[in-house]
Amino acid sequence: MTMFYPKERVGLFIDGSNLYAAARALAFDIDYKRLLDAFGESGRLIRAFYYTALIEDREYSPIRPLVDWLDYNGYTMVTKPAKEFTDSTGRRKIKGNMDIELAVDVIELAPVLDHIVLFSGDGDFRRLVEAVQRKGLRVTVVSTVRSQPPMVADELRRQADNFIELQDLQGKIARAPQWREGDAHNAPDPAPMHEPFADDDDDYSSDVAEDGGDDGGEEFADAG
Repeated sequence: MTMFYPKERVGLFIDGSNLYAAARALAFDIDYKRLLDAFGESGRLIRAFYYTALIEDREYSPIRPLVDWLDYNGYTMVTKPAKEFTDSTGRRKIKGNMDIELAVDVIELAPVLDHIVLFSGDGDFRRLVEAVQRKGLRVTVVSTVRSQPPMVADELRRQADNFIELQDLQGKIARAPQWREGDAHNAPDPAPMHEPFADDDDDYSSDVAEDGGDDGGEEFADAG
C-alpha cells in the first residue's frame, strides 16, 4: 500500500456493520488479525477502533464472540445498546447507528495522528473527512465500488485523499475458509455473528436478521 509513509502515525476507524456489508457483497469474510497486521506494516499504527451496536436484551448476541475476540486482540471496541421500536406497520425495527461515536473519536485523536483510515462507504462521513483534512491529516477510505450497487458514496470517495478497493485487499485480509476453536490466528467468522445494522438510505440494507416468527422477522435500520 504505497499511499502510506513509513513514519506516519496511522489510526484505523472501522464502521463494523458497513464493512461487514461490503465484505459480504464481495463474498468473503475478513480475518481481523490479518487486517491489523497488514495496516501495521504500512506505518506506525497507533490505534484501531471498531464500532458496532449491540442488542442487549437477548440472552445471547450473535456478534458477542466477535466483539470479545477483537477486544482481546488489539482493537479498541466502541459499542452501545441498539434501540428497538415498532414502525407504523407493526414491524419491529432495531436502530444501531455509530456515526457520532466514530466522528468524535476521529476529531479527538486527530492531534496525535497523521493518517486516518476509514473503513466505511457512508457518505455522511464526507464532512468529517473534510474537517480533519483541514487539520493537516490525510484520509484513506476503504470500501468497494465493485459490488452492485457500489458500497461507497461518490462524495466520500471524492473527498478522501486515497481510496482502497476492499476487493484488492482480499488476498491480505481474507479469512481462511474454516476456523477451528482455539486457532490463535483467525478471528471468529463474522458472517453469522454480525448484526446487520445498515443505513436507512442504503440499497444494501438487510430487512431480516434472524427468524422472527409470526411477525415476519426483525427489521434492522440505522439510527440516522
